[in-house]
Amino acid sequence: MERTKGRKVVKDKEVGDGDLCWWLVHKGIAASFLCIAVFALLVRVAISLHPYSGAGNPPKYGDFEAQRHWMEITLNLPVKEWYRNSTTNNISYWGLDYPPLTAYQSYFHGLFLRFFHPESVSLFSSRGHESYLGKLLMRWTVLSSDALVFFPAVFYFVLAYHSGRSNGHKTHIAWHIAMILLSPCLMLIDHGHFQYNCISLGLTVGAVAAVLSNKELVACFLFSLALNHKQQVFHCGLLQMTAYFAPAFFSHLLGKSLRRRNPALEVLKLGLVVLGTFALVWWPYLHSMEAFSRVLSRLAPFERGIYEDYVANFWCTTSVLVKWKSIFTIQSLKLLSLGATVSTCLPSMVQQIWAPSNHGFLYGLLNSAFSFYMFSFQVHEKSILLPLLPASLLALEEPFLLKWITLYALFSMFPLLCRDKLILPYIAVSALFVLIYYVPSGRQDRKEMRSFNSFFTICLVSCSVVLHIVYLTMHPPHRYPFLFDAMIMLLCFSQFMLLAFYTNAKQWMLMKRSVLLDKEKKLH
Repeated sequence: MERTKGRKVVKDKEVGDGDLCWWLVHKGIAASFLCIAVFALLVRVAISLHPYSGAGNPPKYGDFEAQRHWMEITLNLPVKEWYRNSTTNNISYWGLDYPPLTAYQSYFHGLFLRFFHPESVSLFSSRGHESYLGKLLMRWTVLSSDALVFFPAVFYFVLAYHSGRSNGHKTHIAWHIAMILLSPCLMLIDHGHFQYNCISLGLTVGAVAAVLSNKELVACFLFSLALNHKQQVFHCGLLQMTAYFAPAFFSHLLGKSLRRRNPALEVLKLGLVVLGTFALVWWPYLHSMEAFSRVLSRLAPFERGIYEDYVANFWCTTSVLVKWKSIFTIQSLKLLSLGATVSTCLPSMVQQIWAPSNHGFLYGLLNSAFSFYMFSFQVHEKSILLPLLPASLLALEEPFLLKWITLYALFSMFPLLCRDKLILPYIAVSALFVLIYYVPSGRQDRKEMRSFNSFFTICLVSCSVVLHIVYLTMHPPHRYPFLFDAMIMLLCFSQFMLLAFYTNAKQWMLMKRSVLLDKEKKLH
């Protein structure tokens, strides 16, 4: 596909700017999006009325206090002191350990809090601040982040993805929008537990939409911002943040560049945008190697070990049999996780370099995120949000995949949400998701994996329900206090592995289809 100025190119069909406006009005997509967005915001408000991570639990509280403390630090200290351990910034108390873009976000949100309630972000005296107004303002910062970043990014994706599809009916598009905006896991973590994943994921969705619209430079800029907002994992000292998606972006854009008239120039332009964006974000810390190294050292969570809690990934699940932390050193585990992550990413990357396509790119995002979630260093339960994002973008093609990964992603976070006392919103948003999923005529088709529509599915669902009840009503044996957590982890891991195998196979099947289409074109 050639780049066309002032046009969107999706699925090899061109849609001019004037046609796009007609499409929005004629299909009623703008009105549908607005209605769903308002409803999604109301659901988020309802969730935010419940407790958050570490509520009333001194001395360190939880993620809510961490985010508030970062606002306190960034507001009251100069930018060069944000990552430095000092008498005014004790990094053992929720020290800033996210990339600079998160720090800038904390600063601007802190300005908002200081304007209405200065006591909530005053240096030292605000630690553990939990006044009603302070909590209300903190909740509003997440809601505004959703409304200003994630929602517009989803709208951009809907335009890029659907405007060139001849079979895009209004009900299908509305259902797709609802599946993305009403993702139960994202809502529970951001508006219940309390985080700002909507910003990094919103920037990523915007970058995906830019790729689908053939705006590669915009995609590089947005994805570079996403990388600089929230880190997820590190390997051998190399910075890896929202890099769960980096292999997919890299391989797809490289594959497209290699098919252009001047590949070297195309790659150079993309590289310059990435380097320029990183330089802009990191500018305050580029004046000396010491300052730069200090920030990097704060971002590396090696001391926490290869996994935290009972996360449903390879290392934690297999630790039941292989005591990775006891047998191997941290350095050895870093190398093992790096090798496993890269090797499982490679097939997906090769496919996109060889035969890049928009459809394959979306599968590549999912497969890359699965590889990082399963095998990378220092994975948390909340990291499942990353594979969930491309699964929701693929909802029309893979409705069953979205349903299955969402339900088991929710289940994998159930112990965490129980600790946060978010059981009621957990049940409510799970029910809402199932209800919307089965809306009549909502999906383009109701194709399901026939192998799952069987006794096997019923057994899995029954086990999940029983485990929910057992976890809430029974106490584990004193000898095995985390027995129920381990059982949930094992069940969820098995489902994530099955889905990862399926999506990798599906991506390679797309290449076979493209080869057949090329042969047909040559024959004609």
